[in-house]
Amino acid sequence: MEQHFKPWTPKRNAAFVIEVMHGETTVAQASRSFDLVPSEIGTRVDDANQGMGNALRTKHPEVEEH
Repeated sequence: MEQHFKPWTPKRNAAFVIEVMHGETTVAQASRSFDLVPSEIGTRVDDANQGMGNALRTKHPEVEEH
């Protein structure tokens, strides 16, 4: 039986990470479903958190004061 491989596009990766972050799936479930080791899932979640922090960082002093 031929196994169908879906590539990890940015959109698919983001949806996957959001599911984990929202608790819609556990790391253990995701690990089994997507054949990823838990540390890879943790890395993706950490990267997403860092990316959000960078995206939300601002250079406007009046916003930083609040």
